[in-house]
Amino acid sequence: MNESLTRPAFAYSSGLQPGPKMFSDLAPLTDAVTLSVDGQPVRARAGETVAACLLRAGVPYNRLTPVSGAPRLPYCMIGHCFECLVEIDGIGNRQACLTLVRDGMKVRRQDGAPPALEPSVP
Repeated sequence: MNESLTRPAFAYSSGLQPGPKMFSDLAPLTDAVTLSVDGQPVRARAGETVAACLLRAGVPYNRLTPVSGAPRLPYCMIGHCFECLVEIDGIGNRQACLTLVRDGMKVRRQDGAPPALEPSVP
């Protein structure tokens, strides 16, 4: 498997540094799809959630909070906490833990809150 498709070279902002990889595959990826995360290709298992894919890929955060800019990762993984919000295919504030991956999906981490009435800019 091509390592560049599983561990993207994300641009770390706000002084974040990549840490040790906490999640890994238990078996080879079968029925893999490729999605784009902040412009970097990432392979995912068909049927898994965007949040699980991002955690396995070692993405250091899903979003930065609007007030303090603190980084956030998924917490509950069942849609209650809203810590996993990302932009998916140009639509902001999507819950990554409730959204299944699909081939060609474009995911962007959120930097604060996107404007409510303006379309997001790629």
